[in-house]
Amino acid sequence: MPAICLYFQVHQPFRVKKYAHFGIGRDHDYFNDEAPSSLNNRFILERVARKCYLPANRLMLELLTRHPEFRLAYSFSGVALEQFERFAPDVLDSFRDLVATGRVEILAETFHHSLSFLYSRDEFRRQVAMHTAKVERLFGVTPQVFRNTELIYSNEVAAEAERLGFKAVLAEGAERLLGWRSPDFVYRPAGCGKIALLLKNYRLSDDIAFRFSSRQWNDWPLTAEKFAKWVGEINGNGTNVNLFMDYETVGEHQWEDTGIFDFLRAMPAEILKHPDNTFATPSEIAERFAPVGAIDAPDYVSWADIERDLTAWRGNRLQQDALHTVYSLERPVLESGNAAVIDDWRRLQTSDHFYYMCTKWFADGDVHAYFNPYESPYDAFVSYMNVVEDLRLRVQAAPTA
Repeated sequence: MPAICLYFQVHQPFRVKKYAHFGIGRDHDYFNDEAPSSLNNRFILERVARKCYLPANRLMLELLTRHPEFRLAYSFSGVALEQFERFAPDVLDSFRDLVATGRVEILAETFHHSLSFLYSRDEFRRQVAMHTAKVERLFGVTPQVFRNTELIYSNEVAAEAERLGFKAVLAEGAERLLGWRSPDFVYRPAGCGKIALLLKNYRLSDDIAFRFSSRQWNDWPLTAEKFAKWVGEINGNGTNVNLFMDYETVGEHQWEDTGIFDFLRAMPAEILKHPDNTFATPSEIAERFAPVGAIDAPDYVSWADIERDLTAWRGNRLQQDALHTVYSLERPVLESGNAAVIDDWRRLQTSDHFYYMCTKWFADGDVHAYFNPYESPYDAFVSYMNVVEDLRLRVQAAPTA
């Protein structure tokens, strides 16, 4: 009796504009919000709203209305929520309509979609608290399940999530975690006593998120009937099927003309044709199924790229230098008491900035180039470091900066 756990990540960063060296000390407007460019933040958000968020939300509301058994979950980065409030309040309202059904769960994460867990546990805890407060204010619910940025996970992440009171944590169902085991069960993180671990079934998730429109794929075209058959084959071999993916899959990464909306519109009915199938939120999965064993994750895993490690964000010297520099400013930034400086510093922690500096341009190149405002990783590094230097000067001048 597999319960299908459908979870979507909703995130858009405040991208750093192309910031030249001569701007240091003069230009404190770092982000591409209104710049005359097809890759400024407002343009991108409005485009994704038209292609994905608004039509996908209408579809999800339709499915929730048509199928009482249907459930799903979202995790919103705080910076995405800020952009909804600023640029697309209709998108925020449409997500509120989904949550109001009582069958849509919102998960917790770091407010700024940051790598703070790796560099500052204090900042990590502050950002999780900020995110929870934002979700409570906008949606009137308190998150019960945690997902770290980019599903970055280890035993330490699970232990921290348990200390913070979460009932479950999400992670990638990577082979080096599972070994011979299946991702289609609930597990207990090694060293934890209460929190549940839900692992992504990356094969079935990626069939939708990445392979759906590929005519080179042996299983193209993917139909709802075919996908439901694959899910049905898990009956007797698992309790839950965790389908985790970016929400932008629906209409943006997979355009409407690929048939993605038609596929998702038909999928719940096909899955529910099997009397043992159902849908459940992450919290419901954690409450309904007992862990079948412990998963030991001494090293970090993520859902990025074919390696599923941390090299997408800190695999080269550019990324490492940028990360070290921005987190080295934590104490003076916070002690400055300057709200604008602190907010800019936190926006500069967003993982996308370091992703754009990645030099792994092979199998994963198209992914790293998506919505990337830079011609090369080196351009991304130069703009970023120029901005950080200007921020450092503002910290020295605070509180008058």
